[in-house]
Amino acid sequence: MISLISPSEVKASTSIAIGSFDGLHEGHRRLIETVIKNSKYTPTVASFWPHPREILYGETRLRLDLPEEKLPLLESLGIEQLVLIPFDKKLSKLSANYFLKDILFNQLQAKSISVGENFRFGYKRQGDIDTIKESIKNHNIALNIVPLLEDQYGRISSSRVRELLLNSDLENARKLLKRPYNFSGKVVKGKGLGKEIGFPTANLEIDGRKFLPGEGVYAAWTFTEKFKYKIPSLMNLGPQPTIDPLSTSAVEVHLIDQNINLYDLKLTIQPIKKIRAQIKFSNFNELSKQINRDKSMAEEIFNKIK
Repeated sequence: MISLISPSEVKASTSIAIGSFDGLHEGHRRLIETVIKNSKYTPTVASFWPHPREILYGETRLRLDLPEEKLPLLESLGIEQLVLIPFDKKLSKLSANYFLKDILFNQLQAKSISVGENFRFGYKRQGDIDTIKESIKNHNIALNIVPLLEDQYGRISSSRVRELLLNSDLENARKLLKRPYNFSGKVVKGKGLGKEIGFPTANLEIDGRKFLPGEGVYAAWTFTEKFKYKIPSLMNLGPQPTIDPLSTSAVEVHLIDQNINLYDLKLTIQPIKKIRAQIKFSNFNELSKQINRDKSMAEEIFNKIK
């Protein structure tokens, strides 16, 4: 199995790609291909954690993929280890040359380096491709520079994927990611109000660092290790304007035509299509009628894709 390790635990002599690799979209996969082709060394991906902008500018950077979610994705591509480089104020002040020599050459033991053509690093992002070229002149290290990947709509990037997800455009997000987008969470105790109106829901506790699609009601597949099949579901993402107007944004899942005790289980949710935006209803009866309509629409969606 692929390892999630620190720089001090790296296996000797790596063929390494450096970057954020958030989402592992098609552009990232092109970069990783150059790592896999160099079979003499351990195929490795290195990424900073947390995101540098969180440390430098106090920005919240929600991730398309958390580190542990990256592991099976990278393994399927042929990567053998994921190295998380702890990013802090001290590291941010390292010169580009010191970063190359101490982190990349010594700790990560790079023998082949793969980066995107816009890769920048070191103090105030002063290092670039030319810095790497100059630094490896006297070392037996290969450098692979991968051009940015574009389609008819522009550059393929994690930012584009986020924008698509925020707009609930799951189909085009899937095209860029080359896979369905999903997220996981543990089922926690709710208020039980869904059950009272005939639609019991599982309330999910999602890692606060995970990027989620735009708010609304979705048709979604639900997966759990307890059941080896995907379950057609309705997902509500956002506040509960009718049931509890003061509640914070939440993820609730109703399993269609299933009566399963999910409490304390970990569920993986794969949203398929947004059905509607959230609506505040005048009473629970109106809400129940709408959920019945939502269920019918979700069933039509699942029937088309089976």
